[in-house]
Amino acid sequence: MTELSQNWRDLPNLLSWHLLLSLCAVVTASIVALSIALLVDRRPRWKHLSLAVVGVMQTIPGLALLALMVPLLGGSIGFAPAFAALTVYALLPLLQNTVTGLSGTDPRLVEAARGLGMGERQILFQVRFPLAFPVILAGLRTSTVWTVGTTTLATAVGASGLGTYIFTGLQTRNHATTLFGCFFAAMLAIVLDQALQVVENAVRSRRRAVAGAAGTVLVLALLATTAGALWPRSVAGGGARAETMPAEAEAVEETAFPLAGQHFTVGSKWFVENLILGEVVGMQLEASGATVEDRPSMGSTILFDALRQNAVDCYVDYSGTVWATLMKRDEPASRMRTRVESASFLLEEHAVLSVGALGFQNNYAVAMRGEQARSLGIRTIADLSGRDFDIAGDPEVFGRPEWERVRDIYGLQSLSTRPMQAIYTWDALHEGQVDAIIAYTTDGRMAEGDLVILDDNRQAFPPYDAILLVSPEASQNRALVEVLLGLVNRIDDRTMRAANRLVEIDRESPQRAARWLWERTRLEAAEEEPAVP
Repeated sequence: MTELSQNWRDLPNLLSWHLLLSLCAVVTASIVALSIALLVDRRPRWKHLSLAVVGVMQTIPGLALLALMVPLLGGSIGFAPAFAALTVYALLPLLQNTVTGLSGTDPRLVEAARGLGMGERQILFQVRFPLAFPVILAGLRTSTVWTVGTTTLATAVGASGLGTYIFTGLQTRNHATTLFGCFFAAMLAIVLDQALQVVENAVRSRRRAVAGAAGTVLVLALLATTAGALWPRSVAGGGARAETMPAEAEAVEETAFPLAGQHFTVGSKWFVENLILGEVVGMQLEASGATVEDRPSMGSTILFDALRQNAVDCYVDYSGTVWATLMKRDEPASRMRTRVESASFLLEEHAVLSVGALGFQNNYAVAMRGEQARSLGIRTIADLSGRDFDIAGDPEVFGRPEWERVRDIYGLQSLSTRPMQAIYTWDALHEGQVDAIIAYTTDGRMAEGDLVILDDNRQAFPPYDAILLVSPEASQNRALVEVLLGLVNRIDDRTMRAANRLVEIDRESPQRAARWLWERTRLEAAEEEPAVP
């Protein structure tokens, strides 16, 4: 199946979830905005305060607001944190227009209504609100367009939507996939905006029948579209993980499909290698009869929180990340000690099981152009001390304790950091826009061009073994753990680098690279099986 056909196949479900999430957020925000506007209608101070508070919340960056909602909602991922964040984002234009519309009613009309004996409540709902309705609808249009666009960011917290195309396309430099997601997000916003404009024009011209008909058609169309998002979950039992009774488990294990009838959620982070490994884990589970739900392109800490809260069943992390970020350890340690103590910490503190290491390390490394390094006599990271250089790296890198440790050990305070997506760091280095980059040892571009990896002779970076983690609930499933053990020690550094190269250099999809990698692991496992006498 080509990548374009795969995009088309996934479109109905992703589009439906995108629309459902946007619609729920806008409807909820409309109710909240209307309630606030009515409460502060005759209270000028409260009116200004409410607008100021909503305006301040609007200034929070979208990704930050989405990420904040995860811990605030107890580690929940997917629909709930995305819905909460998007509802907050949708509030400002709705509240502003509702307050403006109600405040802008002609005072002469209000006095005339009082002269007819109407009470304040009657004036509000029979005079002021109908006159303000076109202005409120204009705010609804603005809010809807904003929300549809911001919903593309919800992929970072595990929500399904068109952002899946955009995040994956950006990480793999697949511009066609990125544009595919952008196009349908833009079309969805335009269609909704035009539909609401028809309703708004009908209301302004007092054509109630047209407004009612347009509104009815819009609601029915939205319900029909969002049904596509709900249907697959209803068929699969609401998306919940299927459980197998102990007696049934023993019978299932005797078959070739020990996970038949069970459902698992596999997460992955938002960089190429982890996307590939997430697909590999999913293929391993599906080969054993399970159905798999993917949660790709999630933030690192968000994904771990989801795992320990049992919102995700398994994913691939790295021992160095656990050591430095979760355990807050900064002393140097051997590869084996890092793995053993990380596994013990995860189990004791979070009941998360480390099934084992996949067999390769994806360590941090500092890379420079060979010509520049040789001309300046730079061979180790220590040689960068005191130099006025620009160093680029993934935005996450420079906020991690590992970088702080390296900076302090080698005295790199003179370096200027340039955060950017990892896929662009290599271009920036080759084009001379930066002097050095934070690279990864299994990056498929590692052998491209004349590059020098600077020696970390003080072992400031911890080792980063790829390890397979399983949630507290899923770790109790013996059949699942045994299936995942089939991936332990099956992938070496060279093989992982080759899989990454398929995406980063050859422009293959992560799914194709994962298929190649998974088949390699199966082949090696078959070769190691003892011959039947």
